[in-house]
Amino acid sequence: MFGGLAFLINGNMAIAASGQGGMLVRVDPAESDELVRTTRAETMVMRGRAMPGWLRVGGGDDLADWVARGVGYARTLPPK
Repeated sequence: MFGGLAFLINGNMAIAASGQGGMLVRVDPAESDELVRTTRAETMVMRGRAMPGWLRVGGGDDLADWVARGVGYARTLPPK
């Protein structure tokens, strides 16, 4: 779907290596705007459409924190 290597928790995507560089992190959609405002993350855009709940994070950002955030959110979702 995203053109890169993805990591799933119980069938739900948590993070993905982006084919455009950096990574995609799944977060609570209700937190997306705040995270974009307070970090260097950007809302992911796919085919011209913003995807709340998915953030694009650069390679220089704190990888461990973003991975923990993505895994933590994916664990709250029902298994697929």
